[in-house]
Amino acid sequence: MISLSILEAGLVNGLLTGGVYALIALGLTLIYGVLHIVNFAHGSLLMVAMFGGWMLVEWAHLDPYAALPLMIVVMFAIGWGLYAGVIGRISGGDDRRILLATLGVAIVLDNLALVLFTGDTRTIETPYQFAVIEAGPLLLSVPKLISFGVAIVLALLLWAFMARTDMGRAIRAVAREPDGARLVGIRPGRIFALAYGIGIACLGAAACLLLPTFYVSPQVGNVFVLTAFTIVVLGGMGSFPGAVVGGLLIGVTESLGGLFLGESLGPIGISLVFILVLLFRPTGLFRAAR
Repeated sequence: MISLSILEAGLVNGLLTGGVYALIALGLTLIYGVLHIVNFAHGSLLMVAMFGGWMLVEWAHLDPYAALPLMIVVMFAIGWGLYAGVIGRISGGDDRRILLATLGVAIVLDNLALVLFTGDTRTIETPYQFAVIEAGPLLLSVPKLISFGVAIVLALLLWAFMARTDMGRAIRAVAREPDGARLVGIRPGRIFALAYGIGIACLGAAACLLLPTFYVSPQVGNVFVLTAFTIVVLGGMGSFPGAVVGGLLIGVTESLGGLFLGESLGPIGISLVFILVLLFRPTGLFRAAR
């Protein structure tokens, strides 16, 4: 029988992990909300971001959290350039061709990483890697607390950008009615590249938040991509609040599943949630904002 204190610890740990999951899913849901496609390259681009953060830590001797602003800028540039120079040109605006283009990008990135870094896993060491804070009977991991706080702040900033700025309104206008947006002087092609770049920039931030507690390898994106898809479906395709709430719920599901089913079987809970949502509420918990 699992004690109450262990359940509380599992719940809190799941919430802290879910904050970073939410940030990964926010990038995916933004891309879906604007381009109306599922970005198959999402996991591979997260892997690229994690290797980029790892190199900044190992080679430039930066703290992973200090590297976060730089990785946001770098991944935004990669996302913008990837859509404007590759995905957008290949697809010609056809959604099916965009799907195939992102799948092709994922295959290229995964195999390129295997060539450059081999299949070995890598980790970083920080002075606070195993630091904890006592909160009553709970011992809270300092890296996970920092990552959760930064992820929630970034999610709020992204929401404010989308809701309060002219550029955010332009993105929402293109997402809802690209032809009407074009009539008032907005260039949908540029907005598509901008939205894709912002979605990938979220991965740059998430990568730096994951580095103190997670490994890096060419296959690491596969660990998170199914979770991100589940969160987007659970929260509602294209819904920002849904991505945050869904990320927290999936984090708790994974943590408690590990307690009851064991570490190896814990992720089954995520798959069960995904199936149940598709069966009973395929539109998700929230509707996409318009």
